[in-house]
Amino acid sequence: MLYQTIDILGTIAFAISGVLVAMEKRLDLFGVFIIAFVTAIGGGTLRDLLIGNTPVGWMHDLTYVVTIFVSVVFAIIFVNKLKYLRKSLFLFDTIGIGLYTMVGVEKGLEAELLPVICIFLGTMTACFGGVIRDILCNEIPVIFRKEIYATACILGALSYFLIIQFPVKDEYAYIAAIFVVILLRLLAVRFKISLPSIYGKQAS
Repeated sequence: MLYQTIDILGTIAFAISGVLVAMEKRLDLFGVFIIAFVTAIGGGTLRDLLIGNTPVGWMHDLTYVVTIFVSVVFAIIFVNKLKYLRKSLFLFDTIGIGLYTMVGVEKGLEAELLPVICIFLGTMTACFGGVIRDILCNEIPVIFRKEIYATACILGALSYFLIIQFPVKDEYAYIAAIFVVILLRLLAVRFKISLPSIYGKQAS
């Protein structure tokens, strides 16, 4: 139940982040829905295909499609309440990567994959939807910039496997790892921590 709830919350967060980007680009209603949809299910779809979990999750469970539709309607109606689109986008995107990282890790564990593969699977689940969103909206994906993004997902997933080495319930380790991802991303942006540039000072 916990894992499904986390999955749904991640879907909502990423769908709203997709709506915010699409509306900032002034796409029509169909475009807004498509961007929200691919943002929410992109990473999970690729993950399921790689581990042979087909048909992919959203195809045999309409809960995800309905959740995305409701999230789109909600975000459009209340977009004026989200006065600072970039800040709102950052918030929902950050929550989304935290939630989806651990959804991907859990799917990897269910498939009996090695921990290191689960970490990569979680990172891909969290990041790939945003990559598709940014490419479709003519933006350089955040994961390809020097911001701490995928790195936060990797460290958060790694923290899960470290925490479960102690006498802690899996559920608590799972939730703690989500917060690690979110906290690392927030701290990185707050204190302008980034990966080193390979292009020297002129590129910064």
